[in-house]
Amino acid sequence: MATIPKSPEGTGLNSKLSVAIGMAALVIALAMPGWASAHPHVFAEATLEVEVGKDRTVARLGHVWRFDDLFSSTVLLEFDKNQDLELDEAELEEVASVVHASLAEFNYFQLVTANGKDVAMRAPDRLIATFEGQQLVIMFESHPASPLKLYGRIDFGVYDPTFYTAIDFTTDDMMMVNGMPADCTRKVIRPDPDEAIAQNQKTLTDAFFNDSAGTDYSKIFATRLELNCGGKG
Repeated sequence: MATIPKSPEGTGLNSKLSVAIGMAALVIALAMPGWASAHPHVFAEATLEVEVGKDRTVARLGHVWRFDDLFSSTVLLEFDKNQDLELDEAELEEVASVVHASLAEFNYFQLVTANGKDVAMRAPDRLIATFEGQQLVIMFESHPASPLKLYGRIDFGVYDPTFYTAIDFTTDDMMMVNGMPADCTRKVIRPDPDEAIAQNQKTLTDAFFNDSAGTDYSKIFATRLELNCGGKG
C-alpha cells in the first residue's frame, strides 16, 4: 500500500450522532444539503498526491486535509471523552470513523473526470485522524473503481457540493503527480466564480441559483489538477 503523503507544515459527518456546536452543524449540513447556506463555515488546507504506475494507470490518490483552528477546537471538545484536552488513539479513531461514514454519500469530496466523464472512485477503506499543532488533520487514500489510464484530459479535484466546507490548495505544488508520463503536462486550474457561472450559464438550472447547495454544479468552482496526455484511452 502506498504511503499517505505528509501533511504540509506550518499552516493553517451522520445526522444521528448527538454532537453539538460546530460538529453538529456540520453533520446536519452534510445530511441535509439544502440546510446549508451557500458559503463555507469550515475551512481546510489540502494536499493531493496522484500516484501513477509504469503502465500509465492511476495507482492511488493520497489526500491530506488540515482543518482550521476553530473547527479543530470544536472537534477536540466534542470527542475528548476523558477531558484531558487531548485526543488519544481511541478518540481519534472515533473522529475518523464519524467522518468516514458521513462523507460516503459525497464521494469523500472527490472530483475525478476522464475526458469530461466522471470517474467512479472506490470508497477508502479507512480514514486517519491526527492532531498536529492543535489542528485536526484527516488523511486517506482512494483508488479508481476501474483502471484509469492517463490518456487525453484527466482532472482531479476536491470540493464540498454543499458549500459548507472550503477545501483549499494554497499553492499549486500542493497538487502533485508522482510517475507522470513524459507525454503529459500538468496545470492547476483555479476557476473564477463569475467566469465559471458565465461559461456554464446554459447548463445551470434555476435550482442551482435558488439552492446551490442542493445541486452538483458546485464542482465548476473547484480547484483542480488538470493533466493533458497524449494518445487515446
